[in-house]
Amino acid sequence: MTTSWRSSTLADRHRALGSALENWNGMGTAWSYDSNLQDHHVAVRTRAGLMDVSGLKKVHLVGPHATAILDYATSRNVSKVQPGRSVYATALNDDGKFIDDCLLYRTGPNSWMVVHGAGTLHEMLAQAVVGRNAAMLFDDDLHDLSLQGPVAVDFLARHVPGIRQLNYFSHMQTTLFGAPVMISRTGYTGERGYEIFCKGTDAPLIWDTILADGKADGIVPVCFTALDLLRVESYLLFYPYDNSEMYPFEQDLAGDTLWELGLDFTVSPGKTHFRGAPAHYALKGRERFKIFGLLLEGMTAAEAGAGVYDGEQRVGTVTCGMVSTLTGRSMALARMDVPYAVPGRSIVVRSGDESLPGVTHQLPFDDPEKKKRTVKG
Repeated sequence: MTTSWRSSTLADRHRALGSALENWNGMGTAWSYDSNLQDHHVAVRTRAGLMDVSGLKKVHLVGPHATAILDYATSRNVSKVQPGRSVYATALNDDGKFIDDCLLYRTGPNSWMVVHGAGTLHEMLAQAVVGRNAAMLFDDDLHDLSLQGPVAVDFLARHVPGIRQLNYFSHMQTTLFGAPVMISRTGYTGERGYEIFCKGTDAPLIWDTILADGKADGIVPVCFTALDLLRVESYLLFYPYDNSEMYPFEQDLAGDTLWELGLDFTVSPGKTHFRGAPAHYALKGRERFKIFGLLLEGMTAAEAGAGVYDGEQRVGTVTCGMVSTLTGRSMALARMDVPYAVPGRSIVVRSGDESLPGVTHQLPFDDPEKKKRTVKG
């Protein structure tokens, strides 16, 4: 196990499944199990998978100034988010470059929970609360168990009254197997799914009971790396693995714009007062690359960092590749030169010793109208 300063109370469960608990975001995380990764992917797409994503950082922000702090720190008009609702948002630096993304959960009139990954939003918020009528608490006891897939709602409906009426990006305070939880209809898979936030002492009970009682439904434990397969299909980015912090520019400093990442939709219409806003709007139309999809021939996954070529001209870089035994396709996310960020351009990926021909492809590959994750009832 890599030395980490954070720990999951499910560590023993992960070790029993074959994980070495590699570090992510300061926490020993189950990047892999002894079971087959493709089976994990199929389970989430056709039944349901249970993942421990507690490595996400959870921050409570409370007080009369909490909403104003988040409104300036992120791209969303957070005053419009009602208690019981959440929103996906991004955070920029003063140069208008992406530094983190997050989910903002409004838990009360003056109270929020911010869930984010490996960027620097935590540091930004810690500075922002100084001298303000607000308090910030990093809650590392709060665990996040993600139950994702089409049968997730059927399983939870047997235990949680009203779960079928919980809309996309809504959350509820309830109990599960006698333990207090907050259940959110969110996830990182492109499927209808739920995140179960619970105390660390209750996580083993909830984990064990879901897997035991859900076995007949086809619910299985799923490792963290399965998210790569799911996110490629669903166009879900993972900082810094798709960013210039991982794939530096030849001339510029690290830092990508929302226009380049395809995340400009996270800026609420008409919002101009947030950190980096003037630079963000000035950078529109000045994209150096764009994130785009690649559909490749055969059943070989393109390696991260592999070059994308048109003849002898390098026109892009793969950030994450995958193959799906469910669909029989090889797909990838790539940082593409702007003229190639259109569907149907013939390309070749030079991945290791292999040349993988294919075409550029519109994202997302799976469920482009997002019907699965937003369905009601």
